[in-house]
Amino acid sequence: MKKVVLVGNPNVGKSVFFTRLSGIYAISSNYPGTTVEISRSQISREGVKFELIDAPGTYALEADAEAERIAGKLIDEADIVINVIDAGNLERNLYLTFELLEKKKPMVIALNMWDEVQKRGIKIDLQALAKILGVPVIPVVATTGEGMKKVIQALDQAKVPIFVPSSHQERWREIGQVIQAVQSFSYQKPTWTDRLKEATLSPFSGFLIGLGVLCGVFWVVRQIGEGLINYILDPFFYRLYYPLLVNLDRYLSFSPFLRTILIGHLVDGKIDFEQSLGLLSTGIYIELGVVLPYIVAFYFILGLLEDTGYLPRLAVLLDGFFHHVGLHGYAIVPTLLGLGCNVPGIMSTRVLESKTERFIVSILISIAIPCASQQALIFGVLGKYGIIPVVLVYFILFLVWIILGIIMKYTVKGYRPALILEIPPYRLPYWKTLLPKLWLRVKGFLKEALPIVSLGIIMVNLLFMTNLFPYIAQVIGPFFQKYLGLPSEVSLVLVLGFLRKDIAMGLLAPLQLTVKQLIISSVMLAMFFPCVATFMVILKELGAKKLIQGTIIMLFTSTITGLILNLVL
Repeated sequence: MKKVVLVGNPNVGKSVFFTRLSGIYAISSNYPGTTVEISRSQISREGVKFELIDAPGTYALEADAEAERIAGKLIDEADIVINVIDAGNLERNLYLTFELLEKKKPMVIALNMWDEVQKRGIKIDLQALAKILGVPVIPVVATTGEGMKKVIQALDQAKVPIFVPSSHQERWREIGQVIQAVQSFSYQKPTWTDRLKEATLSPFSGFLIGLGVLCGVFWVVRQIGEGLINYILDPFFYRLYYPLLVNLDRYLSFSPFLRTILIGHLVDGKIDFEQSLGLLSTGIYIELGVVLPYIVAFYFILGLLEDTGYLPRLAVLLDGFFHHVGLHGYAIVPTLLGLGCNVPGIMSTRVLESKTERFIVSILISIAIPCASQQALIFGVLGKYGIIPVVLVYFILFLVWIILGIIMKYTVKGYRPALILEIPPYRLPYWKTLLPKLWLRVKGFLKEALPIVSLGIIMVNLLFMTNLFPYIAQVIGPFFQKYLGLPSEVSLVLVLGFLRKDIAMGLLAPLQLTVKQLIISSVMLAMFFPCVATFMVILKELGAKKLIQGTIIMLFTSTITGLILNLVL
């Protein structure tokens, strides 16, 4: 079976192109030995099957980042290369095209976004371009499917270009000559989208628009997530799934150990989906009934922001701010996801190019970004005392995020690439590609996170069976009383935060704490230790060494913050 590799710059619509060719029948996996995710599928033409591979987006094959190196390896392994080009940015895209031509692989060029080129008054002589480059050139509109059949038909006509390798300067000189020969422009009046482009990148208006978009995102995600939980998932779990667990609990009475692992501990004589800590109770419910709704909501909104072209603009707008903590603007993606659930937030650090950035962002998310369910409990526990205590908790976490980020900028050494990306034009999202992309992401999350959470649940059960958690709380209780001004019971709540931070947050309510104690407890609970799911994901994504380093940072930072708050509040 021949391998067909899609190659192109970021933001040229390559993923939409891939989805159009493959449908939803695709497999996402990491390239062997890396954390770079690639998608594979199969397509057929007149009974002949091809393996279709979506390579990571890259501006050049000479780059040092891991994603670019993987793209180069996939091209070397390919039988046919489809170079997806943004027809509206032909000159910029042709640099990668020239590098691909020098690889001397059978090749087809797909000029994507052809409809937008025509609207903008750009004319491209397709026959002249194909003759100069020596390979088939096909105009396509991936969002609507226009030209996709011609691309598949052209696989048999893919040609090995006769091209002499050249230097960096020579490539640009030749590109300039090609552009002069094949491209021309006609004047078009500025449209409302042109004005919107300027407004969203302007520091002042862009900040206001960005703030409005982020507030809207959080509101919509919360509405979708809570709607899925209240009207679909909770009724399913409590009306249909719960009776099955009750029956299974009776059958497992012969083995207390197996019963504890699968069903968990009974709370007030009943199975509690959130506190029983069984694989089939808490393990399934937390993953599918609590985390998944917010994952679906966040990935849906993230897909909208990507497909409309706003997300790259937000990354550019926030790039200067993120530079203060040693990151670039694309760190906004995992940060946004972390506000829904830390697990996909940590997993989405894969969009960052260096391990150093991934470590910093993962730690900042774990320490200072409360998940959506924990935020709901923060409002629930502190909200009755007014808005000021709630705002104060968020302000303290934001301050910790900035200060810790600046410290890590200078203490964590490693490669930090600059943000280099092309800003795509605004466009309406195409639902037939948005929904399959959402399904691929949700499926990937379940495939990776479900085993991790299950393993974590087993580990926690074993710790409970050995009475280790109460012992830890008993040991650190006196320290909490003396230095943090908190009753010893809070120490057990913080330790239980390892299981579920939102449940632990709810356990603060019956302790009759003062407003000051609630603020200190809420901040420390958010920072103290990641929940078991986040803990296991960090282990998988970054390794044991980085997990230990991150854990030390979390414990130290949360303790120092608690000491300071006890003194100043």
